[in-house]
Amino acid sequence: MLNKILEHKLKIIIAIIVVLCFAIIRAFERELFYDPFLPYFSGEIKDMAFPQVDALKLFEGLLFRYFLNTILSVLLIYSLFQDIDIVKFSIFLYVFFLIFLLGMFLAILNYYPDGSWLLFYVRRFIIQPIFVLLFIPAFYYQQQNLKK
Repeated sequence: MLNKILEHKLKIIIAIIVVLCFAIIRAFERELFYDPFLPYFSGEIKDMAFPQVDALKLFEGLLFRYFLNTILSVLLIYSLFQDIDIVKFSIFLYVFFLIFLLGMFLAILNYYPDGSWLLFYVRRFIIQPIFVLLFIPAFYYQQQNLKK
């Protein structure tokens, strides 16, 4: 077991660094990104209207945060699997989900003022590295099935 750990120490070190970077992004989210929804979703939002937002700054902040999470996620996926096809597919998925989720976010924000919980979950997928938690087990499962 110790030999396996030593054999994969670079993968482990990169994984730890990436997770620490995710934690740093989360810890300094208020300073790094414009997001008036951070305090909004921290409180009781049942009957509150959406906060006033600067749409361009909000879009830039969401895009920048998604970009940082994507770069770190792709780095983690590459370090774990070292397969360029998986990396290409991951990038394709990240771009697809970015377009889809930002479209949903803007539609909910502009046309569904009562959709605060829907906005909460769509925003969560944009600002948090949730996809990497889904992709790593899926790619691992796919690799194991290809070996059989």
